[in-house]
Amino acid sequence: MSKTLNLIKTNASNPKVWIVAGITVAGIIVVAETRRRRKKAMIIKREDFGAFMERFELIPFPQPPPPAAKLPLSGLTFAIKDIFDVKGLATGFGNPDWQRTHEVADKTAVVVTALLKNGAKCVGKTVMDELAFGITGENKHYGTPTNPNMPSNVPGGSSSGSAVAVAAELVDFALGTDTIGCVRVPASFCGILGFRPSHGAVSTIGVLPNSQSLDAIGWFARDPSILHCVGNVLLQLKAVEPRRGRHLVFADDLFQLSKVPKQKTVHVISKAVEKLSGYQLPKHVNFCQFIASNVPSLKGFCQHSTNLQNGISALQALSSAMVSLQRYEFKTNHEEWLKDVKPRLGPEVSRCVLAAMNNTYENVKSLYKVRTEMRAAMQSLLKISVASLEMDDGILVIPTIADPPLKLKKGSSTEFNDRACALLSVASMSGCCQVSVPLGEHDGCPISVSFVTYHGADKFLLDTVLDMHASLQEQVSIASNSAPLPDLNGNMDASELLKEKVFPPLTSPVPFQGNAAFKGKQWNRAVNYYTEAIKLNGTNATYYNNRAAAYLELGCFQLAEEDCNKAISLDKKNVKAYLRRGTARDSLLCYKEALEDFKHALVLEPQNKVANLAEKRLRKLVS
Repeated sequence: MSKTLNLIKTNASNPKVWIVAGITVAGIIVVAETRRRRKKAMIIKREDFGAFMERFELIPFPQPPPPAAKLPLSGLTFAIKDIFDVKGLATGFGNPDWQRTHEVADKTAVVVTALLKNGAKCVGKTVMDELAFGITGENKHYGTPTNPNMPSNVPGGSSSGSAVAVAAELVDFALGTDTIGCVRVPASFCGILGFRPSHGAVSTIGVLPNSQSLDAIGWFARDPSILHCVGNVLLQLKAVEPRRGRHLVFADDLFQLSKVPKQKTVHVISKAVEKLSGYQLPKHVNFCQFIASNVPSLKGFCQHSTNLQNGISALQALSSAMVSLQRYEFKTNHEEWLKDVKPRLGPEVSRCVLAAMNNTYENVKSLYKVRTEMRAAMQSLLKISVASLEMDDGILVIPTIADPPLKLKKGSSTEFNDRACALLSVASMSGCCQVSVPLGEHDGCPISVSFVTYHGADKFLLDTVLDMHASLQEQVSIASNSAPLPDLNGNMDASELLKEKVFPPLTSPVPFQGNAAFKGKQWNRAVNYYTEAIKLNGTNATYYNNRAAAYLELGCFQLAEEDCNKAISLDKKNVKAYLRRGTARDSLLCYKEALEDFKHALVLEPQNKVANLAEKRLRKLVS
């Protein structure tokens, strides 16, 4: 500024100098005003964590006069995703071009009206992923809501703003929609409760569709009693139902996808139910083998592996069917608008939309067949009659999502999406109800598990969460203050995996007994023999390598990976160890790590066909 004043003093009679000075001052004013507005916007965003699209108030219906009971949601506030119609407002669907090209709604969504009738007050609409595509919660146009627990990481989506509004204590509960995880993922990432009801259990009238065969209205809450009350209202549940016994069914193979120690998940839940009445002893299941045997139509969606019984190939096939169904119905619903308007979309959403528009969908009937078979399979697994008057109902326990929240603006990888969708496809493709429950933190990231039960058992599941929650949180506190336990059973239940403890007399050395058991496809017995061999000589890489091969056959991929790590530490040129570790990591959908293993195997053995084929396939996935 001083240079400008000196210039004016020395050249006061020159009009060009005054023009330059004026432009300079104007520029300074504009910059200052821009900074002021940005600062103001940041203050506003800090206040509401960027959760809201617009603020307004929808006043609840009046309380009935005494002696009528108080409305069940009286005094509670809620927010709604920008996918629900509100009379007099244009529903934005997370995209300004959609909002610009659509009229204001002439009615309020049925589900919103139901909440207002029961005493709750709506305070605004929340940010979402564009067109309800995406599970990160990022939005190019309106900004990404700030995850209150991890501000540098994504909040999860597509119902990101609703989850953030609840996690930041801006409202008591919030509505979202869940197609392929759009409530469950943000609930997990934000450390709150998130409920996806049975498909079709809550009215979708006045809600924009993404994929109607997968869409479900869901809700978030911090308090299990509020989650339960909202469920009672929206699901129109009976106050009393016949008493049911409960048994938890742990999907041991699915917990392999999570890197959170089982001490903080499975162990916490098992200890929590020990102190509660009405719970049977937990059961364990290889879930992927179960659906491979009970959902035959999945064979048409198997990718590079032709054996559905191999690891989580069945779940990958289910995930593939889910994504195809979503894209097919999205294209059917919105193709005309997309072609006419050519909306501006963020890069992630644009890729999803292009994939949906470009697919030909020749096997549509099989998509719906998988859905029907999957629902029946879940019914047979979890609904078990034990007496004429009582039911003993099962609850499947799985990780909500495999990985922690991504860093902001990093974009999601094929690996992240595949690992997420594998777990999320279970409820989406079966139409079952699922609740995501927070279980503290691990390495600074929120932990959650999900309880899933059969279609129509929503009250049973909500009652279970309410019943278990206090005991769960008590065990979470104990686990967080305890020293880490060795995760000996790692992936599968140890008692099931190593149940063959009686060996025949040793007529030959233990390793040869292991080899004979392996050739005879007695995988459990082979593991036991190799374990005995390792006890005798813990520095032999071959023993670890061979046990890893048996673990791979059993589907115990984390244990196989650990044994390969040990074998490689003992013998850096052990090609088989790299191949087996790569196979284990590939089976866990950890594509980048698997790729490095197969590359290393090729360095040691350039003509290895298995490594060569795997390296080419994984390179495509990673890129």
